[in-house]
Amino acid sequence: MTPTSARPVSPLFVGIDVAKDKLDLARSDSDAVLTWANDPAGIRRIVDALAAAGPAVVVVEATGGLERPLLDALLDAALPVALVNPGKVRYFAKALGILAKTDVIDARVLVQFARLAAPRLAEKRSANQDELEALVTCRRQLSASRTEQSNRRTTTRSKAAGKSLDAILKTLDRQIDSLDKQIRMLVDSDDDFKNLDRLLRSVPGVGPVLSATLTAELTELGKTDRRQIGALVGVAPFNHDSGQFKGKRAIRGGRAAIRSVLYMASVAAMRFNPVIKTFAQRLKAAGKAPKVVIIASMRKLLTLINAMVRDNLTWPELDVVKNA
Repeated sequence: MTPTSARPVSPLFVGIDVAKDKLDLARSDSDAVLTWANDPAGIRRIVDALAAAGPAVVVVEATGGLERPLLDALLDAALPVALVNPGKVRYFAKALGILAKTDVIDARVLVQFARLAAPRLAEKRSANQDELEALVTCRRQLSASRTEQSNRRTTTRSKAAGKSLDAILKTLDRQIDSLDKQIRMLVDSDDDFKNLDRLLRSVPGVGPVLSATLTAELTELGKTDRRQIGALVGVAPFNHDSGQFKGKRAIRGGRAAIRSVLYMASVAAMRFNPVIKTFAQRLKAAGKAPKVVIIASMRKLLTLINAMVRDNLTWPELDVVKNA
């Protein structure tokens, strides 16, 4: 009697939809969607169940920070987990013809996304990395609030309202200064952060805000190629062609928070950084539009920074700088 060959086991894909109070979990090996409370007990039950099942990948949708406890628990358990952009998942659902949207449907869509999209797995981060990102995010939010209040102050004629806005602005200034000191202390206390900051701050045009932002929110720096790093930040141009039609190339997507800080640094670099200044002047002489020149300078600066971090070089040690 000929022995029957064992049937191959299909890999398990898991999708978890995150809400404030609950977690909906769907699996590729079942039609059922299980729901747990989004609290330590519920997260522990999910981790235990998945650790026993051995999934190929678990996909969690970014939900304004509500997903962090679950994500951290899954990473602590050494489970393969990917944190995905909800916008990409929604486009994916529409491509599959799924127009309805509920938590249960979203969990099932995440399973298909895990199976077909091959999302990049998340990496476990240190406590210092989490703390630095929180400080940088808080500083950015307070800076935006300061800009809003400052704009209101310029159009306010009431003395009483003006005094209130002045008090708010002084408070915001103090808090931002305090955050700057805390960020500096944290960077100086971490050897990896300190070395990265040393490399970044050697670049003419890169100040403490961009250095801290890249350290906190672009952990891929130096670990990927120039095209991927440009796409991650959102400064890579994408084609828009069809048949005989040749559309304008344009940037899209990416991490807007990093891009806005990189923009200001690149504008400064176009004036004071010899390499970026020469590059921008060459584009201007070629008749490129001002916006194109700025975006190209941002991409050039980011590409050089990526090479510096990859090879652990300071700005003066780059060949492009030596040969300038």
